[in-house]
Amino acid sequence: MNETLTDNTVAAGADACQINPDVLQNISVTLSIEVGRAVIKIRDLMRLTQGSVVELDRIAGEPLDLLVNNTVVAQGEVVLVNERYGIRLTRVVPASERIKNL
Repeated sequence: MNETLTDNTVAAGADACQINPDVLQNISVTLSIEVGRAVIKIRDLMRLTQGSVVELDRIAGEPLDLLVNNTVVAQGEVVLVNERYGIRLTRVVPASERIKNL
């Protein structure tokens, strides 16, 4: 049986899709900082020992990537805050650019 949706039904469905901001703000995400990446063969990985150096794909002084759930959202530089590492943001990736990378 086919039923036609009325404007009221569509409006009610839209209300059901509203997200409560309080619920959204309490969702945990994983935040990570990426210094660089390297692709190596497993045999080279097996040869790594204490003191080994792995060359990364970044140039020294290049901004680090700030990732939220594995999506780059900003870039920055390392800072020390009360003897802990932190990151000072130098660029925030626009939302439109982040969506393209999903």
